[in-house]
Amino acid sequence: MNDYATDVVRICRQLLRTDTTNPGDGSGPGERVAAEYVASLLWEGGVKAEIVESAPRRSTVLARIAGTEPTLSPLLIHGHLDTVPFDATAWSRHPLSGDVHDGCLWGRGAVDMKGSVATTLALVRHWARTGRRPRRDLVLAFLADEESTGDHGSRYVIEHHREYFDGCREAISESGGFSISDRPRTGAREDQELRIYPIAVGERGTAWMRLQAKGTAGHGSKNGGDNAVATLVHALSRLAAHRWPTVLTPPVEGLLRDLERILGIAIDRDRLEVEAARLGQVGELFDCTIRNSANPTVLQAGDKVNVIPGVARAQVDGRFLPGQRDHFLSTVERLLGPDVSREFINLEDSVSAEHTSSAFASMSAALRAEDRDGHPVPFVMSGGTDAKSFARIGIGSYGFTPLLLDPAMHYYGMFHGIDERVPITGLEFGVRVLDRFLTSY
Repeated sequence: MNDYATDVVRICRQLLRTDTTNPGDGSGPGERVAAEYVASLLWEGGVKAEIVESAPRRSTVLARIAGTEPTLSPLLIHGHLDTVPFDATAWSRHPLSGDVHDGCLWGRGAVDMKGSVATTLALVRHWARTGRRPRRDLVLAFLADEESTGDHGSRYVIEHHREYFDGCREAISESGGFSISDRPRTGAREDQELRIYPIAVGERGTAWMRLQAKGTAGHGSKNGGDNAVATLVHALSRLAAHRWPTVLTPPVEGLLRDLERILGIAIDRDRLEVEAARLGQVGELFDCTIRNSANPTVLQAGDKVNVIPGVARAQVDGRFLPGQRDHFLSTVERLLGPDVSREFINLEDSVSAEHTSSAFASMSAALRAEDRDGHPVPFVMSGGTDAKSFARIGIGSYGFTPLLLDPAMHYYGMFHGIDERVPITGLEFGVRVLDRFLTSY
């Protein structure tokens, strides 16, 4: 057994047992304890690590590792230490247990993304023991606050610790390089299991909005009229019912072509939602990235049944495709109408990296070297990551945290879900792939 196999389990278990839940309102425990543990592991591996804080206990770890070819531009590896909250009563095993069961490590953050952080740390420590080094200089950033706005993490470090990222033009981080098992749909290979490895080359933009409608407060027995709740609800109904047009960006079109080739099928571009449902987990790679979206998520109005409130408020999670920002915002404004005001909780442009680059090719080669039946493909993430912050300083991020999954495990179901867990063999696979990529690219 390689030395990193034991290391990655030990590191991941300790991170899972450390509470770093981030409710987004500043009430969580913060990332300090996890950051101190991560920094200590790096120091033990001969890597100088610095803990920086944007506020008490909102902690990020920064470090730099020298490569064998210093003339190459450095590569940033960023990941986050915080997790979303949980309801422990709904879980089979406690979300802070770090239990090993059925070959998996269980706990909040196992997939998103303490398992990936452990993979990187285990590899760095493996290099320290063996004398191996990456080809390029590496910048490591284990960040606070990704599960909120990033104000205490990625946004903070690019403003206050910009020097760490000098020279970086590319980065790798979460939500890519995981396996989805499937079979060809036609031809002689129908009985052959194959694995698709999506590598993220972009993500939709984020428009989190706070809405407000005002009306005349009064007794609940009054006839209709200027009712703030009704005004807001009608506006939300128009927004939720809107049918956003399909827009195929180049990486999504590239994904569709690759899936057609790999699976031996034709994908009808005029019926993509139907095709996504037909393809199951494979279809999830494109079903949320073919159009914009705007989903009402929070409603607040009144506190008594017989009192008409003077104000009603809501929050909306909006996402828009690359190149669609202006169209998205103008459409939202039209649908809401003049009687609903809007302010942004968070507004960030979509980001993209080149899917025909040498970096993408090197990631693909590393995956194929460890899995002969693996098929790397480009895809665009429907959600958002810290990549948006680093894009502000000219760094393009790829979603590449390699992970081999059991065919029955639903990767996206683990994100923010109940009974989040990660296979131990999958983490070991991730270390091997990262080693190949970082020592060759």
